[in-house]
Amino acid sequence: MKAKLLSAFMAAMALNAGGLPVAKILNPAPDSWPTYHGDYSGRHFSPLVQINQSNVKNLSLAWLIRLSTSSAGAIVGGEGPTTPLGEMPARPTIIANGRGDIKATPLMVDGVIYIANPDNAYAIDALSGKEIWHYFWKTKGGNHIGNRGMAMYGNWLYFETPDDYIISLEAATGKERWHKQIADVKADYFSTPAPLVVGNHLIVGMGGDALDVPAWLESRDLETGDIQWKWYATPRPGQKGAETWPDAFSMERGGGMPWQTPTYDPGLNLLYVPTGNPQPVLIGDSRAGDNLWTESIVALNPDTGKMAWYFQCSPHDTHDWDATQVPVLFDAPVDGRPRKLLAQASRNGNFFLLDRTNGKNIISKPFIESANGFLGFRPDGSPISNPLKEAQIGGALVSPNNGGASNWAPPSFNPRTGLFYVNAVEGFEEVYRTIQPGEKVSASGGASEHSLGGLGAKLEAIDYQTGQIRWSHTYPSADTSGPRPEAQGGILNTAGDVMFAGGPSGHIIAYNPDTGKILWHSGLASTLSNTPITYMLGDRQYLVVAAGDILYAFSLQ
Repeated sequence: MKAKLLSAFMAAMALNAGGLPVAKILNPAPDSWPTYHGDYSGRHFSPLVQINQSNVKNLSLAWLIRLSTSSAGAIVGGEGPTTPLGEMPARPTIIANGRGDIKATPLMVDGVIYIANPDNAYAIDALSGKEIWHYFWKTKGGNHIGNRGMAMYGNWLYFETPDDYIISLEAATGKERWHKQIADVKADYFSTPAPLVVGNHLIVGMGGDALDVPAWLESRDLETGDIQWKWYATPRPGQKGAETWPDAFSMERGGGMPWQTPTYDPGLNLLYVPTGNPQPVLIGDSRAGDNLWTESIVALNPDTGKMAWYFQCSPHDTHDWDATQVPVLFDAPVDGRPRKLLAQASRNGNFFLLDRTNGKNIISKPFIESANGFLGFRPDGSPISNPLKEAQIGGALVSPNNGGASNWAPPSFNPRTGLFYVNAVEGFEEVYRTIQPGEKVSASGGASEHSLGGLGAKLEAIDYQTGQIRWSHTYPSADTSGPRPEAQGGILNTAGDVMFAGGPSGHIIAYNPDTGKILWHSGLASTLSNTPITYMLGDRQYLVVAAGDILYAFSLQ
């Protein structure tokens, strides 16, 4: 296994020795943030210590930049709409947020920040915040709900577009190398994830909820963009897992979109892929069974796409509780014995701890008190659905709401404290069934959801060994008592014993990771919209965050 893995990495390194080699992706330098998660583990933990509890109060703004989404002055590429640039394309673009919020986690390599927004990619001087280049993709449409970020290898960058293309750019100039279609935007697919480079593979996922369509994860060649393998999120007739669907028609249109960037264990050579909801979304009459491999964490061999194991977080989900939250990898003791672990705070309100060598469950425990969609847990740790919380003619009161107890923004794990940190939400909704038994539906038809507010949003510290909440911090904001409370933005821990998070309060906040005590905060133009990163440049440590369409950098003054 190790010899095969080393051979794959050596082959990838031979492709391009410049820029960002595979060795620096495998072992990131402290003066870089080379992947979406910072490293392969998904811990969002930095070894940097210059910013610490004694001096974090001295953090000041170093620079900020507002990212323009105009094509004026940009390097323009792509296939383009069917009407002239600047006019409405044949298939309208769906703009999910008018400000163009930055949801991407930036990359920082060799003093340059690389960041994406829907249809746009940027290179920014990490010292001054000045734009180096801007690339603009001529879209054919699609849901512009956000872009999670980019991948880099050698001298090349990769990012996905809302109309379902994977694009490769020259890192130095922003010039397009190639673009390849992932899926068909006319089938209501849209692409938001940050790709991931593993060996000589570019791992690419996609999203899409509007139609009953198949979902897949694919691996593409770093040089050419050609497909190496595809893994479908639902089985085909005769394959393992087909017994959890009633027929071929339902499983081949069953969804399970893998729209979160996976994590990866180089020692085991396993890729950990979280998958989305089954289709139809809210009414499960036509898909009796557990509906594998939707709502699951799946371990794949990155060289072949073959599955090693799975764990299902929400069997037969009918609440849109995508299990696409980051699978966080760490090595730590359980019952006094060292284990290779995987943890997820899932959208359905449950914290799961697994042995990542085989997918066996160690802990399943709710991390929000309001969660009421389950009756308990099976022997394998998967939840037992509560049928009374499925859509009813007279309505069913459900928590969490379909925004989830957690969502796409990455959590963080601190190896010193042994705590798993997540922005959590206790929201409620009423779900009404609008069809009679036997009526056929597609996509989100057949039911109506009505958000009812909730108990608010909070930052939680979960003890990985017990699943117990060690401490929590409730975000004081009017947003938490609105019709749909949310906790936005991801979390960053550092070896300087400082943790950074935002929530819905319009601030970036530094916490003591042991206690949750606030050590420092700074107001932002709007709510934190991405996940903070940190890096060294020269002799100074920087903290970079985004709020709305503005990117901010802080350093010690």
